[in-house]
Amino acid sequence: MGYKSIVLNLDIDGMVAPVIKFGVDLAQRFDARLIGLSAADVSPPVVMEGGVAFEGESMMRQRKNIERRIEDLRCEFEGLAGATVDTEWRGAVGNPTRLRIDTARVADLIVTASPEGASSGNVHRSTDIGNLILQAGRPVLVTSTNQEHFVANKALVAWKSTREARRAVFDAMPFLQMAREVRVITIDDDATDETWNSLTAVVAYLSFHGVKAKAEVFPEKSDGQVIADVADAMHADLVVSGAYGHSRFREWIFGGATRSLLENDGLNRFLSN
Repeated sequence: MGYKSIVLNLDIDGMVAPVIKFGVDLAQRFDARLIGLSAADVSPPVVMEGGVAFEGESMMRQRKNIERRIEDLRCEFEGLAGATVDTEWRGAVGNPTRLRIDTARVADLIVTASPEGASSGNVHRSTDIGNLILQAGRPVLVTSTNQEHFVANKALVAWKSTREARRAVFDAMPFLQMAREVRVITIDDDATDETWNSLTAVVAYLSFHGVKAKAEVFPEKSDGQVIADVADAMHADLVVSGAYGHSRFREWIFGGATRSLLENDGLNRFLSN
């Protein structure tokens, strides 16, 4: 089991060299095809009291600037990756999140860095990672800041007996099989026999796949930060978790634990839905 097609998300703004090198490292490990993808959209006209703020000429300039930037990213991607792994490039002017979700159909795994700088939170220039995770139908690995090589010596599995957590464990199996230490934890201040039975079952399932894991319950309220704190304490290289959220008027609302993980740029976060 492995990842044979990895889509590497490159936001149009910010420094992309670290995540390209990270993607190359993964592609080499799994003998995978690495698909570089970048997209951004022209900001729509804004009607203000004095009239339209962005007219057609301004929008054309935006489009040309986006096209030039995407070409620069293609050159950087091919320069860093083309000589070492099998690659493909996809760049387009359009809604970045929607295009990335559409491209997920050719992926076993999506790799992305957190949006940074001016693009962060700009729906026209950066990926809505929450939306991507919940709609792509593929696992998403969100890299830690500026990490160039993938390390998975220590992996932490945030476990709940849910469809999302089961999916995440299955999807992350190639990484878990690489790890020397795997801890499966549940945050529960009122753990029952059923809680421990669930943990025992997932540890047994992992052992069927050659993964030695230890189970632990942390008797605390799940305030969203505990998982990240445990990961920091064990110096985890990777956190595996189900992604929990729901749609409401086209906004994606995450639970506390998922939101905290997405906001922790010091961790490699593997999320499935």
